Amino acid sequence: MNLDPLIAKHSLLAAGWRHAFHQIPEIGYQEFKTASFIRAQLDALGIKHVSGVTDAPTATIAWIGDTSKACIALRADIDALPIVERTGLPYASTHPGMMHACGHDGHTATLLGTAGVLKSLEDRLPVCVKLIWQPAEEEGAGAARLVKAGVLDGTLGPKVNAIFGLHGWPGLKVGMVATKAGPLLAATDSFTAEFIGHGAHGAFPHTGRDPIVAACEAVLSLQSIVSREVDPTDSAVVHIGIFNAGTAVNVIPDSAVIKGTARTLTPASRRSVVAAIKRRCEGVAAANDCRLRLQHDEGYPATCNDPAMADLVAKVARGALGASGFLPTARPAMGGEDFACYLQKVPGCFFMVGVEPADAASYPGLHNDHYDFTDGALVVGMRMFVELAISFGK
Repeated sequence: MNLDPLIAKHSLLAAGWRHAFHQIPEIGYQEFKTASFIRAQLDALGIKHVSGVTDAPTATIAWIGDTSKACIALRADIDALPIVERTGLPYASTHPGMMHACGHDGHTATLLGTAGVLKSLEDRLPVCVKLIWQPAEEEGAGAARLVKAGVLDGTLGPKVNAIFGLHGWPGLKVGMVATKAGPLLAATDSFTAEFIGHGAHGAFPHTGRDPIVAACEAVLSLQSIVSREVDPTDSAVVHIGIFNAGTAVNVIPDSAVIKGTARTLTPASRRSVVAAIKRRCEGVAAANDCRLRLQHDEGYPATCNDPAMADLVAKVARGALGASGFLPTARPAMGGEDFACYLQKVPGCFFMVGVEPADAASYPGLHNDHYDFTDGALVVGMRMFVELAISFGK
């Protein structure tokens, strides 16, 4: 089956769609313009769809092919970030303070272009393909809401046997795909620790209990978790990103607050690091005669690819892109993805698609105000999605 003409035709459309999406970035669960655009294009392609699910009105779900056959799902995230764009592109954001700095415009357009190709092949597809345009990946756990709404278990459309998703990757050249079996991305927990002391004049520290000193000690103590409590052959991150305290140079405040993130790759490490944060913060607070308010916010689980599905992605990539088109991922990255929520329910694989042009010495990173998903990567993502649908089960 020669897919080149179909993919070439729909990739041109996808590039135009991507530019349109890039101009209308919207944050999680507010992607109403984006959803409307997706649904309009599906209507034009003659693809029936479900507009919104419980607690996720901007989600769009469609399926193509014989529902009596095995069903695979392909997912794209549609939300943007609260970042001021500085690319200077002719199709730059028209929504002040919002930007597709993570490339979800590219993911969304890739899946829409894939939908057009698959619709043309509908009678010849060996599987039913469910298409998922998901809101709120950056924050809001859109994947979990869609799972709860039944997007995988057969409550909403056919039951899904496997799921695949992709992400544009600046460190990878256009024309290449990378992934690995097992943990690919980290769990993304966060925490807030408020150290409550007793305010006083800065000239008389003995009359108060200084929460800033306690918080500073906690920051340093937390840095030892990874080096002293995590197996050196494992990976973890404990990072403090916010430190708030005080109003004047000569005043000891009543409280100091630190906020951070903990990234881990296995359930055991996740439990261990969370426990260590609690233990160390409690110990530091007690040593400084301060009280502690500690809040742990469970984030996304680690993104763990099914070995068989990761092997399928590697096989498809080598066949579609050539032997040099697939790069086995050597080790996980410590970023996170709510695609992990799908992988907890059905086997699947999340993979990276290169967006760095071949002649570029470097490329802006994800969540950077100069980042732009490369149009050339659309063809690669579309071919991967289409070939996965054709190859599944063989």
